[in-house]
Amino acid sequence: MGGTFETSDAHSSQHQQPIRVATRREHIFQAAKEMADDMKDWSVTSADEEALQIHAVKDGGMLGGKAKILVTIEGSTEVPSTTVNCRCDVDGGLFGSPKGIVEGYMKLLFRRVC
Repeated sequence: MGGTFETSDAHSSQHQQPIRVATRREHIFQAAKEMADDMKDWSVTSADEEALQIHAVKDGGMLGGKAKILVTIEGSTEVPSTTVNCRCDVDGGLFGSPKGIVEGYMKLLFRRVC
């Protein structure tokens, strides 16, 4: 099994859509990085403050597979308006759910920044 899921405005669920918040992008990047650090079974492999990208992995074992997560933050340097997207690719595992991983992260991040 496995698969890919990413946030999009086309999805009906709020936690499957990008987060848009009227806050400076560097503050949202820091909150998103802290949230990724706090996620159970996640390991942040890199956090690029210039590209505003966070790469993480989640090892779900034989049942969940290995997930690669990318969180991207976009926004103007001049206007406090930021958009957060998340993408997850799961390789292997019988019950690996990239959609569930993205929803779980976005739901908690939404609570933290909104």
